[in-house]
Order: sequence, then structure tokens, then C-alpha cells
Amino acid sequence: MTYTLYGEPGSGSFCAEAAFAEAGVAVELFNLDLKKNEQLAPSYLAVNPTGKVPSLKLPTGEIVTESAAILLTIADRHPEAALLPEQGSAARAAALRWIVFVSSEIYPMVEIVDYPQRFASGDEAIQNLKDTARTRLRARFLVLEHAIAGSFVLESGFGLPDIYAANLGQFYVGHAWRREHCPKLEMLTNAVVERPKIAPIWRRHFASN
Repeated sequence: MTYTLYGEPGSGSFCAEAAFAEAGVAVELFNLDLKKNEQLAPSYLAVNPTGKVPSLKLPTGEIVTESAAILLTIADRHPEAALLPEQGSAARAAALRWIVFVSSEIYPMVEIVDYPQRFASGDEAIQNLKDTARTRLRARFLVLEHAIAGSFVLESGFGLPDIYAANLGQFYVGHAWRREHCPKLEMLTNAVVERPKIAPIWRRHFASN
């Protein structure tokens, strides 16, 4: 049996697919069309009751949801890929910090910008909420920008935080704004995109970007 990754091109499922590629691990892709609300079909809600992507089915049948948990699971199950620094090290703690930061401080704003009607009603309130979420999203990316060391988030080099940051950096901050205010994030993204195992996956997900 192999891993099964549920996702959609151009979504947060990129980061899990990229992590598998870096680990040299085969994964079966099950793509959903979110515009057609396929994530709300009973068959998928049985996999992930929140109706969100990505979700991961392990070879043994267990389901893992939440992007950060999926990334950490891949790293734990395939330590030879060195997607995280050594267990117990200061670098490991820093990597976990930024993975959780992206998951808790950035990802929720993406959902609000994407689906403001889930959190407000009325055209004016929805637009105000969307604008506020985008402003907060940019502010959180500035926090990450100031923390990036060289070409990657950590001085120890490439790892899961870079994949995650590059993925989420494609959503709603605006390319012109990102280039002007987050040059280190731009450099990080380019470094991730240029990795041979990730490059074809990036093109499939974000070619239009």
C-alpha cells in the first residue's frame, strides 16, 4: 500500500506533496475540485469531517488531517530525508516554532480571505472582514520575513518550514506587495522552487503564479 494525499492543485496540499518528493516517497494523489464543492461530498467528509484539504491516508489506513500534522508525520516516518533538524536540538525547536506559526497565524487568515461569508454576513461586513484578514496576513508574513536566515527560514538550511512558507506565501498577500516588502521570502521561495524534486510539483500547482 502507498500513501494517499487528498488535495487540489494550487492549494495547501502542495506542501505535503513537496515533502513526499523530497523524501523520495511515492504518493497517490486524489484531487478534489473545491469550486464544485467536492470536499463536501459524503465520501470525503468521511475522510475529513471539516471538508478541508489536504488530508493524508497512511499505508495502514489511518487518516491524518491538518497540514502541519501531515508535514510532521512525513518527517517522522522518513527521517532519512532530513526534513527537520536533529531531535532535541535548538534548530528543531525553531523549525517547530515556525511550522506552528504558519499553521496558527497565517493559515486561518487564508480561510477568512477565501470564505469570508463563513464568518460574517452582509456585503459590507464581508468585504471589511476580507480586507482586515488580508492586512493581518501581510503583518504575519512580515514577522516571518524578519526571521528568515539567508536563503531559508533556519540557519541550518532547507526543511519543512521553507516548504510551508513558500506554499502559503502564494495566497492573497499580492505578488507586488510580497516582492517589495518580503525580499527574503521571495528568495526563499525561489530556492524552494529550484529544488529538482520540487520544481515539477510547483509548476503543476502554481504555474500561473
